[in-house]
Amino acid sequence: MRRLAVAVVAALSLVAGLTACSGGEGSEAGGTWWRPRPGLAWQWQLDGRVDPSVDVPVYDIDGFESSASDVARLHRDGRKVICYVNVGAWEDFRPDRDAFPRSALGGPNGWRGERWLDIRRVRALRPVMERRFDMCRDKGFDAVEPDLVEGYAHDTGFPLTARDQLRYNRMIAEIAHERGLAVGLKNDLPQIPDLVDDFDFAVNEECAQYGECALLEPFVAAGKAVFHVEYARPTAGFCPLARKLRLSSMLKKPELDAWREPC
Repeated sequence: MRRLAVAVVAALSLVAGLTACSGGEGSEAGGTWWRPRPGLAWQWQLDGRVDPSVDVPVYDIDGFESSASDVARLHRDGRKVICYVNVGAWEDFRPDRDAFPRSALGGPNGWRGERWLDIRRVRALRPVMERRFDMCRDKGFDAVEPDLVEGYAHDTGFPLTARDQLRYNRMIAEIAHERGLAVGLKNDLPQIPDLVDDFDFAVNEECAQYGECALLEPFVAAGKAVFHVEYARPTAGFCPLARKLRLSSMLKKPELDAWREPC
């Protein structure tokens, strides 16, 4: 991560502290892009028209399905907005589906219309991802949630390794930062120690369900938010741990519509 001179960091940290005390959105000073802090409440909606009525400082919405006016509306209400983009699988319903080389498409990943990508094909995939992140930037998003960045741990149809995934994930983080966008590490818990310095926050699904929430502690220790959801467990079953670990946690339906039950 970029570091500023000590005097500048101290001055900006003072400003950030004053902002946080006065009800600001909770980002850290000291860089050119947003850095969300642990404990920020959030809304994650990928299905249906964006409902802007949830009173939280952070929204995570679909980059393709959401418009610049959706993002601007949330900004007017004082929210930071994260752009959901799939970077690990091809989707037959996206407008840029023909930009992917057919040889880079692997086996199905369990979601309708999706196939894993051969992330070793960085020369072919980087321009596609750059255009997607350009879209996020041009619509006014503050950050990107790149999905499916743990293909090496699945049966993709390609002999992907952990090293392949680290290389690809760091490329994704670089593409985001080049555009002034914060970027989150989605799941990929085993590689957190290697990637926590490359990413600005984490997004996790069901760490409580699988007894894995402690693996996210490096992000919180680094002052970085962990945006977390559970689908099957009631809030009483995971919120005490989430509060202890300073996770930004809520219960959601798997379809990720507007409904939420926060901790």
